[in-house]
Amino acid sequence: MRLRRALLWLLAAQLLLAGCDAFRRKAIYWGAWVSGVAYGLEDAPWEAQAIDLFESHAGKKLSILHWGQPWWTCNPRCRYQTFQDQVAQYEAVRQRGLIPLVDWASWDFKAEPHHAQPAFTLRKIIRGDHDEHIRQWAMEARNWGHPFFLRFNWEMNGDWFPWSEGRNGNHAGEFVQAWRHVHDIFTEVGASNVTWVWCPNVEHAEAIPLEGLYPGDAYVDWIGMDGYNWGSEQGQPIGWQSFQEVFGATYARLIELSPNKPLMIAEISSTETGGSKAEWITDALVEQLPKNFPQVKAVVWFNWNTDEMDWVIESSPAAQAAFAKGIASPYYAHSEFANLNTSPIPPLY
Repeated sequence: MRLRRALLWLLAAQLLLAGCDAFRRKAIYWGAWVSGVAYGLEDAPWEAQAIDLFESHAGKKLSILHWGQPWWTCNPRCRYQTFQDQVAQYEAVRQRGLIPLVDWASWDFKAEPHHAQPAFTLRKIIRGDHDEHIRQWAMEARNWGHPFFLRFNWEMNGDWFPWSEGRNGNHAGEFVQAWRHVHDIFTEVGASNVTWVWCPNVEHAEAIPLEGLYPGDAYVDWIGMDGYNWGSEQGQPIGWQSFQEVFGATYARLIELSPNKPLMIAEISSTETGGSKAEWITDALVEQLPKNFPQVKAVVWFNWNTDEMDWVIESSPAAQAAFAKGIASPYYAHSEFANLNTSPIPPLY
């Protein structure tokens, strides 16, 4: 009798632990690009108070913080931006328990128009004109030593950046060559703490086909996608779109392209104009992501009213409340990654 009772207790304990493990595994990373403008502050991560305010409005701590660094800047003198220029920000973000997601872009952010920058053609990257900078940045990233997401030259299937094959004198096939060239330098110097995120925009009628832009599974760790519900703003021809309408077709296409890679929605937001932003957010966080997009292992809100849009969660009390209620689910993991030391960064389940 005692043996039987002990076995029953053991079985119950194993089932309980299995249930806890399954619950713990069923979670994804969530994060945000946090513009300080909405709060009268500098942008995150330079202004920690901007992160504090966003997290207080969301009602939950982040697990990813998203920001960017161009290769070249003029502030006040013109020069390459090194990893060391921002290493204090990387360290501060990690100490908060967050994972950095950094846009690393082969351009001068302040040049106009953005898409016409002859110093940063894909051919010049392939030829090695920027190798000294790439190698220095990669070595400094290696020396920092901790895992982070690197989103290199994103939205390459559009025509608004100088790394698009349809702009800046670039040609078909050069994006993949440039990506592999840069990735190879990181491999050569041992920057294995970098998790590479290949991230197109959601597909549209004029987009460059994705299959010709994918560098291959050996050169990519996570696949991303960016998408927005523009509603009736700025004369958008599509009009109000649900989460499924924004992301569904591209999600299916990316899984076809690389079935085994974890997916990240690296930019997402909705306008208030043309429908209910609060309902859109609830549908995204409560219904679509947990139930219909299982391959998405990270979602990153774009909390910046760029292009005169109303992307921030604080665009209305209803939108903010809907976001806080949706993100409160244990499906969205909070800041517990200060000791993360695995690269490439694995999905949570």
